[in-house]
Amino acid sequence: MSERRTALVTGSSRGIGKAITEQLIEDGHFVIGTATSSKGIEAITATVGTNGIGLELRLDNRDSIDRFLSTLNEEKLTVDILVNNAGVTQDNLVLRMSDEMWRQVIETNLTGTFRITKPLLRNMMRKRWGRIVNLGSVVGAMGNPGQSNYVASKAGIEGFTRSLALEIGSRGITVNCVAPGFVDTDMTANLSEAVVETFLSRVPLGRLGTVQDIAGVVAFLTSDSASYITAQTIHVNGGLLAH
Repeated sequence: MSERRTALVTGSSRGIGKAITEQLIEDGHFVIGTATSSKGIEAITATVGTNGIGLELRLDNRDSIDRFLSTLNEEKLTVDILVNNAGVTQDNLVLRMSDEMWRQVIETNLTGTFRITKPLLRNMMRKRWGRIVNLGSVVGAMGNPGQSNYVASKAGIEGFTRSLALEIGSRGITVNCVAPGFVDTDMTANLSEAVVETFLSRVPLGRLGTVQDIAGVVAFLTSDSASYITAQTIHVNGGLLAH
């Protein structure tokens, strides 16, 4: 088992974030999970048990971020592993997309990632060890009609990942991006069978990804075994996008 470290996984009450949390706990780490509602925090608490804590965090709200950081300080919690997983969608065609729909997605997914990452860097730099994994998306490289705001935020996260990795690599901190393809979550469960079949026809492996497929890659990138991997985007999409 690797050294026990403290990990922060944003958006960890369900889906990919929950699977990442479970995997990091299995790997022996203490996990701080975040959600935007009391129900989500209860779900995280049930998942982590004595191996973590659930806290409220809204990435589109600066006051919420400040309160979250204050709580970490009060609880004397320092973050060694940061997984920026939380994100939102507000889908529409550009011609029908409001400024607020654009703002909320960019503010949460991209600006929120910057705002939560920056203050956590100091501890990693002091320890000369850290792991940051940002969750992107296959659509950040492919594009997707009706998701210009979401696609822009995920493409931005890839660029942010590369730049930050170059800035702090000398301090023993790696920064990578994991870009899932079509993954079987409660969000995709609401899609019609016809839509799912259309998706699968484009995936060479012929199936949706699982949340464990993503969690396994994230866990590897946060481990000592991945110490020479940084500034990369790892696509986990069953061959949907070939590089």
